Amino acid sequence: QVKLQESGGGLVQAGGSLRLSCTASGRTLNNRPMAWFRRPPGKEREFVATIGWNGDTTDYATSVKGRFTISRDGDKNTVYLQMNNLQPEDTAVYYCALDRSKGGTSVSESEYDYWGQGTLVRVSS
Repeated sequence: QVKLQESGGGLVQAGGSLRLSCTASGRTLNNRPMAWFRRPPGKEREFVATIGWNGDTTDYATSVKGRFTISRDGDKNTVYLQMNNLQPEDTAVYYCALDRSKGGTSVSESEYDYWGQGTLVRVSS
């Protein structure tokens, strides 16, 4: 089955940047909506960003809009999250998700069928 794996997390000082990547292994589902969620310490998982099947549509959480950019490569099953001007409140485990449907994007966890195990981003002040 489809397995997603995130990479690119690490420790960065406030104001710095990181670029997360998410790649699929096993059965590949091309041209599907994908998204990033995150779980800050002691909090519930929350929506970060999503991108449509062809990359034309994106949505962002208010907290990251203008700082983060979601994108995907030409084969449409690899997604990236460019994170600029990182702040301590961005510290979280970041998860990649894929929707097996061919519909539109969603900010809801329940719409996504496949999840990575997460990559930790820590931002120091």
